Amino acid sequence: MQLTPAAMVAAAAVVFSLALILLPSPTEAHNITKILAEFPEFSTFNHFLTTTHLANDINNRETITVCAVDNAGMADLLGKHLSIFALKNVLSLHVLLDYFGAKKLHDITNGTALAATMYQATGSAPGSSGFVNITDLKGGKVGFGAVDNGGIDATFVKSVKEIPYNISVIQISKILPSPDAEAPTPGPSQMNITGIMSAHGCKVFAETLLASPAEQTFDSSVDGGLTIFCPGDAAMKSFLPKFKNLTADGKQSLLEFHGVPIYEPESSLKSNNGPINTLATDGAKKFGLVVQNDGQQVTLKTPLVTARITSTIFDEQPLAIFELDKVLLPRELFKGSLAPTPAPAPAPGPVADAPEPSKKHKSPPAPPAAGSPADGPAADQTAADVNGAVRFDGGRFAAVCFSLWLIILLL
Repeated sequence: MQLTPAAMVAAAAVVFSLALILLPSPTEAHNITKILAEFPEFSTFNHFLTTTHLANDINNRETITVCAVDNAGMADLLGKHLSIFALKNVLSLHVLLDYFGAKKLHDITNGTALAATMYQATGSAPGSSGFVNITDLKGGKVGFGAVDNGGIDATFVKSVKEIPYNISVIQISKILPSPDAEAPTPGPSQMNITGIMSAHGCKVFAETLLASPAEQTFDSSVDGGLTIFCPGDAAMKSFLPKFKNLTADGKQSLLEFHGVPIYEPESSLKSNNGPINTLATDGAKKFGLVVQNDGQQVTLKTPLVTARITSTIFDEQPLAIFELDKVLLPRELFKGSLAPTPAPAPAPGPVADAPEPSKKHKSPPAPPAAGSPADGPAADQTAADVNGAVRFDGGRFAAVCFSLWLIILLL
């Protein structure tokens, strides 16, 4: 049968729609580390984005411009011997909270624009020092200058990578000097960790930590990066009787079990599921946790308990503190002794004599006990894999059937 021109157009439209339905939609966000890894001339700049944890912040932004500086320009900055915290402030000044591709830079309204930066967003920038002036200069050049420094400090060199209007990576000629960003910044070791926890709902845990050698472990770990999961006051109060029954070493290990020796911001916890070590981990003494999230809810699992993160108390590189709804219980200390006690069975009534068990059939195996490997993340992952393998997308299937039906009608 020959189709009319109108029918052919309609059929083509249906087929095109069908192709769009079947094509997978992109879900992966930009990754500044991977982008810059393709350009060796920015290796130093890329390294310090990772070291200062700015890379995570950049990847979590939907609209961003990164003003990269080559290795020679970074050598000038590193020659100032700034602390890692001041260095983070300076690099934050090179991350603009707007999209500026090459075309937009040359089409700036009135020839100048004031761009907010990630340094401004941290709240650490005094006054307007977290802003950068962008100026369209004569001869097709574009200038950049930190507001607190005044004037033009660097010029646009080239576009490195543009994903409109998500991320633009451009090269500028040199680092933007800023007296405020370069000013000495108090190190994290000067922070009062227990004071921060006490003021935000974790006073009982903080006081317990102060009375233990574990406090020194926490304090000495901050400079290298530290994440603390502190149980809220209600959870910690109800646990104190069991805590008092532990040995001195056991008490220290339990407290250190609530610390992770790396900086894990909330965004990282939401994207990185899996096992992590704690401050209590020591060779054969694993004392590990499993991070598992469901959407926006992050949970921490041990073989004996699953605790939820209920709030973020503090999150500023290199220290993050989160409140939990439960105390984390390591298997190494409790070995299932805190598993829920089953309710007593009702008193049996009169029963008829039970038939003799058949010799041909064995009793079914008992289900795995709570806390066994079958209850762990590996089992959860296996179930998830099976479910994923047979998942049925009814909406997409219906759309495909409807499109095929339209094609048949037009034939």
